[in-house]
Amino acid sequence: MTLKERIDADIKQAMLAKDKARLQALRSIKSQILLAETEKGGAEGITTDTEMKLLTKAAKQRRESAELYAKQGRADLEQVELQELAVIEAYLPKQLDEGDLRARLVEIIQRVGATGPSDIGRVMGVASKELAGQADGRAISQAAGELLNNTDF
Repeated sequence: MTLKERIDADIKQAMLAKDKARLQALRSIKSQILLAETEKGGAEGITTDTEMKLLTKAAKQRRESAELYAKQGRADLEQVELQELAVIEAYLPKQLDEGDLRARLVEIIQRVGATGPSDIGRVMGVASKELAGQADGRAISQAAGELLNNTDF
């Protein structure tokens, strides 16, 4: 079952359950998928990789919006964003914790032969592809920078 089919089925369930927050988040995801399909021509659909990128981007947007609303003291809007984020994260692969992320980055650093901070570009190129959907780009960049500055990995 493709992501689009899963979303359609979950929209129907949310409508039957009258779960407005979940329904809103699912419709948002479906809208992004439909937009991506029409950009590419729509005949063949979109790849799984593109679907993961869309979900990751949507999750990042919700996370950043929730942080902004929290700083502004808008708990009501923050809660809406966090609810939508929870729905989106259910479709993403399990996120790596910091220890697992660092272990994967050490493996990538050794594989590409990186020796210091000047090699961050090579490491990030490989890491962003391999860890797509499993970790936030900012977290990957921060951990990779720390590891390359330490060189005791």
